[in-house]
Amino acid sequence: METISLTIKQARQIILNASGLAKKGQFGDGKEAVYRVIDHLGFLQLDTNYVVERAHHHALFARIPDYEKEWLVALCEEGRIFEYFASDAGFIPMEEFRFSLSVKKSFEENRKPLTKPEIRLMEQILERVEREGPLMVTDFENDRMEISSGWWDWRPAKVALERLYLDGSMTISRTKSFQKVYDLPRNTVPPETDLTFPTAEEYARFIIRRTLKTLGIASVKEMAWRGRRVKGNLIKKELELMVKSGEINIAVIENIKGPLYILPEQELNIMLSNDVFILSPFDILNVFRHRLKDFFNFDYQIECFVPAAKRIYGYFSLPVLAGDIFIARMDAKADRKKKILLIHTIHFEDLSIDKATIEKLIDAIKAFAEFNNCREITLGKSNNATILKTISENL
Repeated sequence: METISLTIKQARQIILNASGLAKKGQFGDGKEAVYRVIDHLGFLQLDTNYVVERAHHHALFARIPDYEKEWLVALCEEGRIFEYFASDAGFIPMEEFRFSLSVKKSFEENRKPLTKPEIRLMEQILERVEREGPLMVTDFENDRMEISSGWWDWRPAKVALERLYLDGSMTISRTKSFQKVYDLPRNTVPPETDLTFPTAEEYARFIIRRTLKTLGIASVKEMAWRGRRVKGNLIKKELELMVKSGEINIAVIENIKGPLYILPEQELNIMLSNDVFILSPFDILNVFRHRLKDFFNFDYQIECFVPAAKRIYGYFSLPVLAGDIFIARMDAKADRKKKILLIHTIHFEDLSIDKATIEKLIDAIKAFAEFNNCREITLGKSNNATILKTISENL
């Protein structure tokens, strides 16, 4: 067992490098860069919120300046990545497909007992996809017996499709309008894919190493989040064994509560470019709010889930990172019909921001508008009138 002592500055550098935000274009450019990002992170979270471009495209754009949405679609069609609900819904390298089998088995074993009509409906859906090929929810008649009570009150066919997807009997792809298309694994999973079912120990060790590669430094809490869909997993037990054997090191960081862990091969001294990134709330860097507060002194919450009267920074505020410091949060919306990026507010953190950083922020806003297919940018209010004026004059 080895203990590595780090300053908070070193920890930030390691975390940002692990998340692919040490510099712009850290993974290169073009379609292969998209694969390299997903292969490195192991999981790219997908979200349906469309206030600005969806989270998975946003995260890729932040790391690949020339990103095109078609590249993600192409990688899915080529069978190099797949979508699944591992920790959340997201894209995963096909090379790690076998580890999704543990999650699928857990979903099947831990769901509530199915009624005979539910089982029969699932069998009928599988039989129909066998005969007709890939199908969408809209290809099934409305089999609801009662009036819907809300968004998540799915009709039986939709529920059955989702059960088949979660237990691995079906896979999904997406249409251009982001609707799910359900198919059989044999039609979508490349034949050379390793389908060996992992042991409980293998799955736990996979999650541990994957989490540390993606986050750079992590606690058991983050590992448990990534592996939480597999009930009764062995993450804590295997982590103890890996620490004892020297496969995982302990990281001690000034003013940060442990225990924290790090891979032995992790580079400790990393140079950052001090680029400015406008990030998605669902970016891997922002998923764990406690880490933002502990490591970056940034108290962040996405407020689309907060009642309007209690919002402080806006419905969909985007964290703005400069180097290793979060400098602002930008509440924005893309008006796609008018092709205008509406920046309702930019709230700057209580710190000094130099001219070079402001210039980079202006460039980042312009690039973000273009990424959202917007030709104009409108600015609302800010808690820093001086910086807002500078931005306004240079957009």
